[in-house]
Amino acid sequence: MYHTWMRYFTPSPLHQRLGLVCLGVGLQHGALPTVGPRTLDHHVAVVISSGSGWFKDADGRRTTVTAPALIWLTPGRTHHYAPDPGTGWDECFVDFGGPAAATYTELGYIEPDRPVVPLSDTAAARAAVGRIARAARRGNPLLEVETGAAVHELLVALRRARADVSPDGDPVLQALARDAFQPLSVAEHAARHSMTPAELRAAVRRGAGCSPKDYLLGIRLGRAKELLVATELPVAAVARRVGYDDPAYFSRLFTRRVGTAPVRFREQQGRTVPGGWSTQVPDPEHPPTIAT
Repeated sequence: MYHTWMRYFTPSPLHQRLGLVCLGVGLQHGALPTVGPRTLDHHVAVVISSGSGWFKDADGRRTTVTAPALIWLTPGRTHHYAPDPGTGWDECFVDFGGPAAATYTELGYIEPDRPVVPLSDTAAARAAVGRIARAARRGNPLLEVETGAAVHELLVALRRARADVSPDGDPVLQALARDAFQPLSVAEHAARHSMTPAELRAAVRRGAGCSPKDYLLGIRLGRAKELLVATELPVAAVARRVGYDDPAYFSRLFTRRVGTAPVRFREQQGRTVPGGWSTQVPDPEHPPTIAT
């Protein structure tokens, strides 16, 4: 079983001159069907936030994909990939193009020769994708500009999240983000780093400007918002996915921090972003579109 939400756009030639244009956005989870083999004429960033699977390039070389990870799909290169059928995975993706893509490739932000990139965290990338999805509301006069700006933001977020290169140089924050959805106390997180709770609090305060508890909570609530908007999972299931076994406690916490109850938040966002979930993946040759 799998669920999918997608939107595709057709930016005008004028908007192409902005440098980057968003051509589509989607959020999917579950045992998704195999993609390809196929070749595209534009770029796609596929962000895997949980689960595992495989990827094959044009030479048939098979690479294991383990979340958190990024799959780069680049123009003219055949690709073929899928999640493990038994467990599936959670993914979000953005299709994009434009002349600035070549510059980002030269700078190393886009890596055609490295289609599978391990990530330390997907929170910032998912946030950028979420902004694209919210901009896709029907009748938004700033659709192309808002989504194009978010593609720039996404590429920067993905560059910063590469597991092998950390411009922040902060492995503690990376590890906390990676383990944010596990039911661990601050003391247990500290023990994983051979630190005392006081040392962990000091390290997180230096790196993020907040306490470990607030840092973890921000990541959990950000993911909860995404699941509430992009899926039809019950609130209790959302709570479990972000690390809370008690859905009542999760609802109280969400309401206190976000300012509205989870169900109400979903209703409000549902009126903003058109469409819904189905068990059918649209034909890539005849994708749904939004009039612009």
